[in-house]
Amino acid sequence: MKKLFLIINFLIVFLFFTSSVFAAETFTTDYVVNYEIKDTVSTHVIVNVSLKNNTTQYYASSYKIQFGFSNINNLYASDAEGKLNPKINKLDKGTEIELNFNKKVVGIDNKLDFTITFDTDEVARKTGNIWEVNIPGVTNQNFSSFTVNVIYPEYIGKPTFIKPAVLAKETGNKITFNRNQLGEGGISIAFGEFQIYNFTLRYNILNKNLFPVKTEIALPPNTNYQDVIIDSINPKPTNVITDKDGNWLAEYKLYPSEKKQVTVTGKSKISINPKQQNLSNQDRVEYLKVDEFWEVNNSKIKQLAKDLKTPRAIYDYVVATLSYDFSRVAAKKLRLGAVESLRLPESAVCLEFTDLFIAIARSAGIPARELNGFANTENQEERPLLVEEDILHAWPEYYDDVRRTWIMVDPTWGNTTGGIDFFDTFDFDHFVFVIKGRDSSYPIPAGGYKFSSSEKSKNVSVVPAEIFKSNINLDIESSVSQKIVSWLPVKTVIRVKNNGGAELKKQSMVIDSTILKITNPSLLIDSIPPFGHLEIPVEFEKSSILTNKEGNIKIRVGSFEATKKVIIAPIFLDRYFAIGGGIVASFIVILSLIVFKSRSLFIFKQKGDSYLRGEGKEFKN
Repeated sequence: MKKLFLIINFLIVFLFFTSSVFAAETFTTDYVVNYEIKDTVSTHVIVNVSLKNNTTQYYASSYKIQFGFSNINNLYASDAEGKLNPKINKLDKGTEIELNFNKKVVGIDNKLDFTITFDTDEVARKTGNIWEVNIPGVTNQNFSSFTVNVIYPEYIGKPTFIKPAVLAKETGNKITFNRNQLGEGGISIAFGEFQIYNFTLRYNILNKNLFPVKTEIALPPNTNYQDVIIDSINPKPTNVITDKDGNWLAEYKLYPSEKKQVTVTGKSKISINPKQQNLSNQDRVEYLKVDEFWEVNNSKIKQLAKDLKTPRAIYDYVVATLSYDFSRVAAKKLRLGAVESLRLPESAVCLEFTDLFIAIARSAGIPARELNGFANTENQEERPLLVEEDILHAWPEYYDDVRRTWIMVDPTWGNTTGGIDFFDTFDFDHFVFVIKGRDSSYPIPAGGYKFSSSEKSKNVSVVPAEIFKSNINLDIESSVSQKIVSWLPVKTVIRVKNNGGAELKKQSMVIDSTILKITNPSLLIDSIPPFGHLEIPVEFEKSSILTNKEGNIKIRVGSFEATKKVIIAPIFLDRYFAIGGGIVASFIVILSLIVFKSRSLFIFKQKGDSYLRGEGKEFKN
């Protein structure tokens, strides 16, 4: 029989690219891909391919592979006959490598093995304390077997997390994934316990009114995933308070037409394992409410909530339903909200992914809220941002009653990274600036405070660092008078000011006095953000009327203590009372003498007149 000879160009696509499909029954392919990460963070990639001919009528003489790497160096290819001369074609998204074999795969069951090697700096990176490995998914599923080995330097330790969260085989410093474990998802691995960032934030605030106003800016707060230290705030605020969502709000007073630029510097420490946070019944109600952009009671949203039920199902639905629209970021189009995003699923940005997740979750009875902040990304096509100038991003979190904590998820990046999991395990790249739970539009995150003349300015700088040092420095003051009058009630206000960069956690304030009694000597005070203060009213029991002694009042908060010396004396021993009493007594004596003298003169005159008149009359008779 005459054979039909046909040249077939195979195309296997790594890292996001859609491949042309060839008949699986014609050729069988097996892949082993090694990613060897070097100390220099460069990665040496070795792709071993075995191509088996399943027919007698076709053969393969060339092969094409597309990689999602723009930077490929030291490219080398070979087959059983020796070196190949690969041809490189630059694409909009990555690189295509074309091979012409030295020997054709002719005849049924015959195999051709070939290898491609190159170096790239787009797989691994070291930022601050963290090593990260990101290998997005393979879209072409027309292979018999597919194995990925990730080999890393031993000195960086064991992985903190591995995505996908499967029982991948670990041998020494090598992690092996097979086809079933990977599916179409990618690989994400991190090494390190936490990430540290240094940040500088600028806020532009303006009072357009004809009268003074009080305004506030949102500082990056502590959350169950992050700890924050504020090194400086310039100019200093009148106070820094914590709102009901946990945001730190720095308060300022602005005079008419006054504007300020506030500069905040500090550092944050990001973990992937959240600390527990109890949710009160009152807060649970707040995080299930309807709000603008979160149309919880909409019929479509309610039906989705009924069908999906769980956070995982809601996350998967949002990832699969919406598509990220990069054109909307440049055009700065208005926020759609949850319902409108269902009508326009092809026109979503991170706000729509977040709004839809929150609306469905709340409708299903799952507390949920929005987070805004910094997202550390080097590839905005894989992990896009909302505002390019200031690297802002939005993502949701839901409350897990079993784990008793808030859990962050990112359906936007789950959609754009080709299946990398941002539900079961998070990362070190999300730094929260604000929490929006009670209001879908407030507070405004750093980067959103701009004058109209400087909309394009960059007001957010966040860079990886390696040192995180915490400090707390308290000032404790009491308004109690140094001299106290006995028997009168004693009221005071204790002012606790946090002059340090770290938050003072909620704790007891202990008051001890050798001469005054207090009904509750141990008071629980709320947490105080950096550069904030609290004023706590305190009332002491009144002393006996004859108390006359001196002693101390000691106020202790944690390791900080303030002592104030006080004197308690009866009112009649008080110097000012004595002086005042003397003045009053003198005034009374003088007044009495005047009155007495005036009265005496008046009486004498009356008696004299009567006597003279009487005496005269007596003479005349």
